[in-house]
Amino acid sequence: MSLSASVPACALPPLPTQPQGTAWPGADWPTGSPSAGTDTKRLHALLDDAFSDAGRARLSETHAFLAIQHGRLVLERYAGGPWTAQSTFPSWSMAKSITQALAGFLWAEGKLDINAPIDAPEWQEPGDPRRSLTWAQLLRMSSGLEFVEEYVQGNKSDVIEMLFGSGKEDVARYAASLPLIHAPNTHFNYASGTSNILARAIGQFVGGGEAGMRDFMARLLFKPLGITSAVPKFDAAGTFIGSSYCFMTARDFARFGLLYLRGGVWNGAQLLDRQWVDDARTPTPWVPESEPMGYGAHWWLGLGGPGSFSANGYGGQYIVCVPRLDLIVVRHGDSIGDFRDPVRDFMRAAVACFG
Repeated sequence: MSLSASVPACALPPLPTQPQGTAWPGADWPTGSPSAGTDTKRLHALLDDAFSDAGRARLSETHAFLAIQHGRLVLERYAGGPWTAQSTFPSWSMAKSITQALAGFLWAEGKLDINAPIDAPEWQEPGDPRRSLTWAQLLRMSSGLEFVEEYVQGNKSDVIEMLFGSGKEDVARYAASLPLIHAPNTHFNYASGTSNILARAIGQFVGGGEAGMRDFMARLLFKPLGITSAVPKFDAAGTFIGSSYCFMTARDFARFGLLYLRGGVWNGAQLLDRQWVDDARTPTPWVPESEPMGYGAHWWLGLGGPGSFSANGYGGQYIVCVPRLDLIVVRHGDSIGDFRDPVRDFMRAAVACFG
């Protein structure tokens, strides 16, 4: 089912069942072994290569890799040095999926209508076409707002200017000040600016500025999941930089993935509405065929095979949820530019090893 009025409902692959005795992490993850049928020889060979000098030549730096299957930690490896199980890793754009979860808590409380317009102070002039832009359109990167998501220094780049240049003090204001260049719901444009407009709007509902937002994130998301390492970053205006900045350990990122793989349930309690989770993995119709992955609502689709969904970060950070295997695969590293596609191929190959 889709909550977005303009997105047709579709049959979604089922999420894993949760029979009595399903494993849940407490202070630490329960451990286990991959399912029968997993090609462990091939899987370990892939990891040996990824963490080797030869692997660095193809994938750049791999800092961490772990797998959770049936709620148990079945595989974990770190590069060593500064990269260990205790290290907090950058999220980059995996933070977008966290932002989607935060909006979901407000939606479940009846505080926001996903098909209602976003109340942005930059869009208050009568006749401004941006006044009609909705939460759903921004969550699906289909608002039609101008935004250049370019990471090469020297090229025109709204994301670099927003995060590191003139927009860094107020990231949402920078993004919301850009013009509408496409009719909404006609053009897919992956844009970090939309996530920061959403994050500011969430903060407006929550109230209390940065302190209020920190409390909201901790109370509804981090503490219930046992996430103790989270370090979200805010700009000078008090907006959570929901496009890019929430640091955690790899194990804590896996907890976030498990919440979605379990349909919003955590240890028997429905923390995040199941409809909101399903909307996250409902395909957005306007994603072009040239895009190698589909897109839902601030989650990518298909990296781990049909029915999978993932939170993806700029430097090769991934939380890949694979319902048919009851599997979560987390990867951290520093793999930008030409390394992006080889890392994605590596993630697909790793998932394909599991039975």
